[in-house]
Amino acid sequence: MFISNAYAQAAPAAAGGSSLMSLLPLLLMFVVLYFIMIRPQMKRQKEHKAMIDALGKGDEVVTGGGLMGRITKVGDNQIGLEVAPGVEVQCQRSAVVQVLPKGSIK
Repeated sequence: MFISNAYAQAAPAAAGGSSLMSLLPLLLMFVVLYFIMIRPQMKRQKEHKAMIDALGKGDEVVTGGGLMGRITKVGDNQIGLEVAPGVEVQCQRSAVVQVLPKGSIK
């Protein structure tokens, strides 16, 4: 009575585009993602690895936890870090974030 009948509409005409054109936005998004996020991160990792490999005795460094000190011992995976006169702590080499210029730590 008060409700009218609902009839199905005819299906719209199929798009005539190729499958390559439908994948083009996805491929474009991946290329942009690579150049904006993935490539710079790989470059930073490569620079960090080179810095870690070049660590030597007497270098002044900052760790990820914020400790500043002078390297006294260098091992395969660990370094000895003198944070104050007579106070030495052991850190992992990968914890080093930055190498400071000589004479930065008084």
